[in-house]
Amino acid sequence: MESMGTLKRSHNCSMLRAENLGEEVILMGWIHRRRDHGGVIFIDLRDRWGITQVVFNPELNAEVHAKAHDLRSEWVICIRGKVSSRPEGMRNDKLETGDIEILVDELRILNVSKTPPFPLDEDTDISDNLRLTYRYLDLRRPGMSANLIMRHTASQAIRTYLNSENFLEIETPILTRSTPEGARDYLVPSRVHAGKFYALPQSPQLFKQLLMVAGMDRYYQIVRCFRDEDLRADRQPEFTQLDMELSFVTEEDIYSIAEGVMTAVFKETKGIDLEPPFSRMTYDEAMERFGTDKPDTRFGLELVSLTEVVKDCSFKVFRTVVEKGGLVKSINAKGCATFSRKVLDDLTSYVGNFGAKGLAWVKVKADGEWQSPIAKFFTDEERNNMSSTLGAEEGDLLFFVADTPNIVHQALAELRLELARRLELMDNDTFNFLWITDFPLLEYDHEQKRHTAVHHPFTSPYDSDLDLLETDPGKVKSRAYDLVLNGTEIGGGSLRIHRKDIQEKVFAAQGISAEEAADKFHFLLKALELGAPPHGGIAFGLDRLMMILAGKDSIRDVIAFPKTQRATCPLTEAPASVERKQLTELYLRPDWE
Repeated sequence: MESMGTLKRSHNCSMLRAENLGEEVILMGWIHRRRDHGGVIFIDLRDRWGITQVVFNPELNAEVHAKAHDLRSEWVICIRGKVSSRPEGMRNDKLETGDIEILVDELRILNVSKTPPFPLDEDTDISDNLRLTYRYLDLRRPGMSANLIMRHTASQAIRTYLNSENFLEIETPILTRSTPEGARDYLVPSRVHAGKFYALPQSPQLFKQLLMVAGMDRYYQIVRCFRDEDLRADRQPEFTQLDMELSFVTEEDIYSIAEGVMTAVFKETKGIDLEPPFSRMTYDEAMERFGTDKPDTRFGLELVSLTEVVKDCSFKVFRTVVEKGGLVKSINAKGCATFSRKVLDDLTSYVGNFGAKGLAWVKVKADGEWQSPIAKFFTDEERNNMSSTLGAEEGDLLFFVADTPNIVHQALAELRLELARRLELMDNDTFNFLWITDFPLLEYDHEQKRHTAVHHPFTSPYDSDLDLLETDPGKVKSRAYDLVLNGTEIGGGSLRIHRKDIQEKVFAAQGISAEEAADKFHFLLKALELGAPPHGGIAFGLDRLMMILAGKDSIRDVIAFPKTQRATCPLTEAPASVERKQLTELYLRPDWE
């Protein structure tokens, strides 16, 4: 191995073009590929910016050429040479540097590499566990490094835009106290205070509200948050969010700022000009039409209610569900009557995963005739009414689910997405933003036998619904809003409660006693008595947003060092055991031995 000595990199591996012909340059990087063509050795030299072809020709420098015979993939080298045109017919249109190559005069081998455990080509299929075990190698792959570069670009666009809108970037504590915000906290035992614990923040929610009380007026932070919950493709135990809070604002002000952030990010990362304002839809409308509060509006396949149409029908299954307060809804899959029985059976099993006890279907034939196991249970008039409501035509495939509202909505919402996947209706080059507004403030938790916050306990109800907090809390609407992009919730926020008396009423409606509220939120309640301004905010999941921008299916592909779905790090083998002495210092006595 050699050192760089006095050599200093003059260019990166994506900079050189035809206008640099004849220049002497110094490049450094990793060997991406090595090819030996009739004694002339070609190396694709790679760094984070790109690839440049370098050439070792024995006729130009026999000593350097002999040295190059030992080079292998992923060795780290430094070369000095002259920029030359590629020979006729050898131009590479796939590379930014495809017009030129470097004729090498000097080679220094800065480090060698064992054979990597997997090829670093983009199209190589590698298990997630192996990728994460050698994440530093995985990140050398051009696509992965491009994801992190895009993430950096997005963060800079966010900061530039918000700074121009008079926001202050302020850091909030990582070690705080445990408060109920919906997910399980990560706890940190205190060495100084025996038997007491810090919690890692699920969000900076309370601190950003206190910053508004402090008169900071406009705050933001790109912040790390922690939740000890079951993981999936769009969740991690530690994640990053763009957090914002503003004083003296309405929902319209926050929509405008949030749309400005998205416009800046898409322009800088994708070169796409968004056109605010974004579409809006109430929570009730979203549930009625799509069965979910995060609908993907890139395609149709909307849910259609048949509850009123079939409430007195001859089919006992539908009629009984309606009599018990349930729903009957349908999706018209236009032109899908060609689906085989096996596909229909697969789709029936699929919706069963979401609680549906069955999936009725009808193939519409010529003259509106129904082909279906359930056709015989309906009169001609009933079939005609249902077909008319669904806009059914020859060649259509009608799906029906009858059950409780929750099951009907979830089963058909998931069926809608599965149909879109099978029919390839999701265009990854289309970006549909949608605001969902007017969420319920509370929902009833049958296990806890009390109402809980749909978003969090500090969300403001509409003034017109305040009296319902004591009489019918389930009907209270909140001043909350989510921003959905292509069926993924990328952000959510609300106007906050800025009066102590209203905050206490909302706590009470959730079954949080005055004593519990005073114990866990005394600092917030005290602040609300000391001149808290009207305020509100929003937080965006930066990982989810980057996943969509990068066209990936998992947020792990846009995080430098993510965890597995079991919340482990194969690279560092965390979590790991610690010495008993460390536990003793924290007043912990393990009982798992």
